[in-house]
Amino acid sequence: MSDETTVVGLLTVELYLPEAQTLKDKRSVVKGLLARLSDRLNVSVAEVGALDRRRTAVVAVAAVANDSRHVQRVLDACRRLIESEPRAMVQDASLELL
Repeated sequence: MSDETTVVGLLTVELYLPEAQTLKDKRSVVKGLLARLSDRLNVSVAEVGALDRRRTAVVAVAAVANDSRHVQRVLDACRRLIESEPRAMVQDASLELL
């Protein structure tokens, strides 16, 4: 094993989607958000909770690097991108570095 450090960061965000009338409305917002996160910031993303609720979603974002400052910056950028989505409101967020 090498001396390189591996840092894994996990951002978990709980969203409220006030305008979602159906699960299809919710999926439209969440899928678009996940695609933008993945494409723009090169992170792994998934909806991990509240799959059957039409107005709430839990999104997880993971980033891996050998520098904790880089992981922190990437996940901070992810949070800003999520917060900029006008159809979703951040209810809660947590960030873990492993």
